[in-house]
Amino acid sequence: MLRIAVPNKGSLSGPAADMLHEAGYQQRRESKELRIVDPANDVEFFYLRPRDIAIYVASGQLDIGITGRDLLIDSGANAEEILPLGFARSTFRYATKPGGISGLADLNGKTVATSYEGIVAKHLADNGIDASVVHLDGAVETAIQLGVAEVIADVVETGTSLRNAGLEVVGEPIMKSEAVVIRRVGTDGEEPKVQQFLRRLQGVLVARTYVMMDYDIRAEHLEAAVAITPGLEGPTVSPLHNEGWVAVRAMVPADGAQRIMDDLYDIGARAILTTAIHACRL
Repeated sequence: MLRIAVPNKGSLSGPAADMLHEAGYQQRRESKELRIVDPANDVEFFYLRPRDIAIYVASGQLDIGITGRDLLIDSGANAEEILPLGFARSTFRYATKPGGISGLADLNGKTVATSYEGIVAKHLADNGIDASVVHLDGAVETAIQLGVAEVIADVVETGTSLRNAGLEVVGEPIMKSEAVVIRRVGTDGEEPKVQQFLRRLQGVLVARTYVMMDYDIRAEHLEAAVAITPGLEGPTVSPLHNEGWVAVRAMVPADGAQRIMDDLYDIGARAILTTAIHACRL
């Protein structure tokens, strides 16, 4: 039975459960449940603190897990990323008072406050920066005001919280994070149950990225239409009862579907429809 760690709370929890449900896996009904068994898929799910998942997977007690790339790196655990999942995206940046520091080199000799000591210490070491790192739990924006550090390192989305605290970002991003599937370093990457799990999640990712588009077009305009909607291995083309017309079906990127519909209409396509894709295998 495949043993999988899943975030039990926070920004990772809900989207991870939704993705697993879309992939055909049973999920817990109550937030207090810490373990469930999905006998139909021969999988056992363990609901754990996101920060602990990499450690459990690295220990070999669990086969794979879903956590954040930031939490994986911060843990220093002997685990590795095997599939990015595209949700819970975030960017880590340094920030300080305006005018104090202009770039990464200026962090030498400074103290940096952060909730992600492992990430920051590694980034500083990788760049040859000799700075002290202070670990703080929770919001770190006040660390500079209270004299705990000259610089902070934290997640930056819009930058509003930093500006409200009188701070500005410094240098390039430390890292970009998102939810990822992880496994222990050195484990068999071709294990059938793990590969099936990954294929299902990849199917969900593709289904969320594409829509199915159907339309009718005169045969003489088919080549131009196919150039607009090439599909994956090529569109499906079927003759219609009305002579000279064909029906076309192809997968197209969801974020460009409206533009594609406009382009098809301009070359004579009609009855253009899009439908959501709930699952797929490529």
